[in-house]
Amino acid sequence: MSIRNLAKAALAAAVLSCGVAQAEPVYVATTAIVEHPALDSVRDGIKAALVENGYDGDKMKFTYESAQGNPAIAAQIARKMVGEQPDVIVAIATPSAQAAVSATRDIPVVFSVVTDPLGAKLVSNLENPGSNVTGLSDAVPVAQHLAMMKEVVPGLKRLGIPFNPGEPNAVSIIAAMKEVAAKEGIEIVEAPAPKSSDVMVASQKLIGKVDAIYTTLDNTIITALESIIKVGIDAKIPVFSADTDSVERGSVAAVGFNYNDLGRQTGEMVVEVLKGKKPGDMPVRIAEGTNIYVNLKTARMMGVEVPQTLVDRATKVIQ
Repeated sequence: MSIRNLAKAALAAAVLSCGVAQAEPVYVATTAIVEHPALDSVRDGIKAALVENGYDGDKMKFTYESAQGNPAIAAQIARKMVGEQPDVIVAIATPSAQAAVSATRDIPVVFSVVTDPLGAKLVSNLENPGSNVTGLSDAVPVAQHLAMMKEVVPGLKRLGIPFNPGEPNAVSIIAAMKEVAAKEGIEIVEAPAPKSSDVMVASQKLIGKVDAIYTTLDNTIITALESIIKVGIDAKIPVFSADTDSVERGSVAAVGFNYNDLGRQTGEMVVEVLKGKKPGDMPVRIAEGTNIYVNLKTARMMGVEVPQTLVDRATKVIQ
C-alpha cells in the first residue's frame, strides 16, 4: 500500500472514530509533453469526464503540468508527481507516458493519445497490460476508415496505398490495414514512393489496378497530396485519407479524431481506476474517430457519389 493510501486509511479511521463522514478528495495528477491545442483539448476532456462522474468541487484535486516539449522535464515532473502520491497519474502523449511509467510501479498510470503503446514499451500486451498501466491509444482507426471507404465504394476489392517505405508510421498503418482488409476480402496494392517527387508516378501506376486510393499519415505522401488528387480526378479513382485535413485539400472523405472526445474516453478509464479497478486488468482502448469530413466536390470529380447517410453523419461537408 502506498504512503498516500496508508494516510487515507488512517484518516478514514480517525473520521469514523469522531463520527464525521467527510471523504478526502481524490488526487488526479495530469501531465503532457507540451501545451498544444490538441493535447490541451485532451486534458480538458479528461477533467470534464471526471466532473461528469461526480468528481467535482472539493471531491477532486486535479493538477496539470506541461513538460514544454522536453523529455528531461517530463521525467522530472513524473518523479515529482510520484513523490506526491496521487491516486492516479494521467500522462498525455508518448514521452510523458514513458516518463510516468518509468517513475513508478505502484501508482496507477493512465496514458492518453499514445499511438503505439507496445512500441513505446508502456505495456507488453494490449488486452492484458498486467501492471499498473493502461490507457488510450490514438492509433489510426483503420477499421473505421475501411468501413467508410466501402460505404462510398460498395464494390471495393483492391485498395491502392502510395507510401514511403522509409517512414515507419506509414509501414505500420499499412500492416494494420492489410490485416483488416484481409477479413473483408480486399487486396492492398502498395505503391512505394521514397521521395515526394516519386508520388505522382507511384500513384499513376495504380491506375487500372485499384478501385480506390488511400493515403496514410505519411509525411512524404501528404506533402505531395495534390499529385494523388490529380491522378484520382483524371483516372476517376476516389482518393480517401487517414486525416481530415487532407479532405480539405481534395480527398473524398476521412474519419479523424476530436481530441476533446479522446480526453473524455481517457477520463472514463480514470474513473474506473478511481473506483477500484486495477489498470492491469483493463485492456488498452483504441480511440474511436468521431470527426467525419466529406468533400462532395472532389467526389463528383472522381466519379463517385457519397451516400446521404454518410453526409448526414459528417462533421464537415465541403460542397
